[in-house]
Amino acid sequence: MCGIRILSRVVPEMTSITIPLSDERAAQLRVWAEEAGLPPEEFLRRRVEQLLDRPDQQFRKAADHLLQKNAELYRRLA
Repeated sequence: MCGIRILSRVVPEMTSITIPLSDERAAQLRVWAEEAGLPPEEFLRRRVEQLLDRPDQQFRKAADHLLQKNAELYRRLA
């Protein structure tokens, strides 16, 4: 196994995380990063940011429920 270390060079207060990956997973990561034109660490950092920026599924489900439940009210107020 090899470890991929995510280090920040932009903001000193950022946290670094080390995750263990099998050699096969690390190789796949390098391929994806290369295809994106990025170092593996930057590729992972951007993907984690995308993941964290998405509303979670439970929130979306609750919001959809409320919108459906109150659809008639919203229609009348429009």
